Formats: sequence, C-alpha cells, structure tokens
Amino acid sequence: MAVKIIRQPNKIALLGAPTSAASLTAGHERAPAVLRAAGLVEGLRNAGYEVNDLGDDPVQLFQPDEESPRARNLPLVLKSIESLKPRVEIATKSGALPLILGGDCSIALATVAGLRRYYRHVSMLYMDSDADLNVPATTHSGCIDGMVVSHLAGRGAAELVRFWPDPPLVRDPDIALFGVGRLDPPEEELLRTSPIRRFLASDVKRMGAAAAAEAAVIGIHGGSNVIGHEFVLHFDVDVIASGEFGATNFPAEGGLSFEEVRQALEVFARQNHLAAIEVTAFNPERDPDGAAAKKLVDLIVSVLAGRLAALTTAAPEKTSPAAEPPAQVSRGSAPAVDEAIFHESAASSGESSEPSESSQPSEPSSEASEPSAESAESADEVTESD
Repeated sequence: MAVKIIRQPNKIALLGAPTSAASLTAGHERAPAVLRAAGLVEGLRNAGYEVNDLGDDPVQLFQPDEESPRARNLPLVLKSIESLKPRVEIATKSGALPLILGGDCSIALATVAGLRRYYRHVSMLYMDSDADLNVPATTHSGCIDGMVVSHLAGRGAAELVRFWPDPPLVRDPDIALFGVGRLDPPEEELLRTSPIRRFLASDVKRMGAAAAAEAAVIGIHGGSNVIGHEFVLHFDVDVIASGEFGATNFPAEGGLSFEEVRQALEVFARQNHLAAIEVTAFNPERDPDGAAAKKLVDLIVSVLAGRLAALTTAAPEKTSPAAEPPAQVSRGSAPAVDEAIFHESAASSGESSEPSESSQPSEPSSEASEPSAESAESADEVTESD
C-alpha cells in the first residue's frame, strides 16, 4: 500500500524519552521535562515552527543491576525503545520532523527502527565524544550507553540486535562518528578495519567544523537531494568541551568548542534528508541553576531556525536523478522539495527490505511539484506493507 507522506519543514513533532536505564547513573530521565521548562517549545514556535508535543514515554530509571554486569538494565532499555519506536513511526508519517529528547543514547535504536518502517536506507550521524562501539564481551562497565553504535550495526546483546528483525539497523558505511575524543582499546581495534566513518575531535578542529560536517554528510550519502539517504542526527551533549558545558555525566576534556558544535549542527540541520534529531545525555542533576538547560535550548532553537530559513527559501532541486552525482553536497541551502520512492521494511511480515551492497536507491516516481513558500511542503511517496 502506497502512503503519501507530505514532509512539512515548518512542523516539528516533539517526543520525550525519559530514560537513564542505559547509563551509569540517574538524571538523564529528567532532561525532557527540564528542556521544555527552559522554553524549548516556545522558542521553536517563536522561530516559526508548528510544534506538536507528543509527550513522554514512561520513565525508565537507572538501576545498579549487579546481576548483569556485562549489559546492565537490559530489560529496562528494551522497554524504553519498544515504547518510543511506534511514536517515532507516527511522527514520521505525520510529515513533521521528529525531535526526540533523551534520555540516554540507547534511544537511537528506537529512532532508526521507527524510520526504517518507511525508509529502506537510514544513515546515522553520531555526534558524541564516545564511539559507543563496545559490546558485552569488551565492556568494563556494562553500560549499554557505550554499546549503542555496535547495536545499530548489528553487533552486541542478542536482545537488542533482534529488536529490529532484519539487522543491522544501519550498515557500517552509513554511520559517521563525529567529534569522538575517547576510544577504548577494543574500539580502536575495530575501527582499524571497519568502514564506519569517523571524524575525531582532532580532525574536526583541523578541518574546521563546517567543512568536517560537510564531509561527514557526503560520507553517509545524506547530502544528495535526489538519491541520498535519510539520516538521523544524534547529538550527545558530551561532545561539547567540558569547560563550556558540564551538565552531562562524562564531560569531554578537549572536546569540541561550543562554537564548533554550533557550526557542525547548522550544516547537519539544513540537509533536506535529515529525518530526525535526537538530543541526549543532558543531566539536569549537574545543572542546579538551569543555565546549561537554557544554553542548550538556545542552541537547538538557533540551529533549527536556520534549518527552517534554508528549507523555505531555497529553490527546488531541478537536477534529474540520472544527472545527479552520488553523495553530492550543496554548500548552499537545501531545497524544500524532495520526492522519492522509499520502501517500508516489512517488519510485521519478517521479510527483509535491505538491498544488497550493489543495489541502487529507488528513483523518483514522478517529478516533484513546487510548493508555495507559505506551505513549505514536500511529498515523499512511501510504499507501506500491510
């Protein structure tokens, strides 16, 4: 069954995922409520967005879980992502941009799974000071937060790998780590041979934040206006240098400056193929005066205001699919129109929709019509399985 999703760049679906189950301490579960109280919804509306606040999932609170030292709180993590996934599906189908407030980083599994109902290819731009590439066999802490990327790529605890019936959720070449400054020895060993793309904090500083962000988008095929992949922007606030943002469990010594983070986020946010944004690892317990929450809200609003301006003022892309070079990123603003065929992975039937390495993304079924500047809408034709 074909479903016409009208993508509306001026609309945001706000979802709260109040979980600290995958972390090593409580506090993250308070972040969605605190960010709302700091003015996030009002700021986005003042920037020109229609915001549909879909509320929060049930709270999943960190427990020491000494009985499972290699994968702590696994049942609670599963409850969290099982609750969030269908809400991401609903938000995606509405045409609004899902903005998910964590919580810990495990929410990425639910976000990608929700998108994969409609999109065959979903890439991941993982902005985090940590690579999160451990698995239960290599972890010293048992913290599932430090294993998220591995589980996205189909490695790790069987219960999380099987959360998506046809793993991996994201192929290794479609993952880009951005701003990483801390790597455990097993993670370093894996990255020596893995096609996962990585932009270490030192690389970002050397290249310049905006240039590194452009390169990351190209790497995950997220910048081509016709044949690119939809992608998730995962923003873990611990990527910000500890001297400028300390309201997180593990502030990054030598992390990216606040301005470097802003510049990178601005590049990521203006991409037409951005399918969802996650904000994770903010811990209000480490922000007693609320200053960090206000700083974070101002950053999110500023970046998304820039996205809205880019998508509502740029001319639609006129290049035909055949002439479009793969993974080409425009250094200007992304267009407001992108009509393409996507296929829902048949999760309900257990069939795989993931193509082989040589498969090509589906071509547009028809030429997109140009919307009015007022509506700023774009239509995606989606094939949905019954």
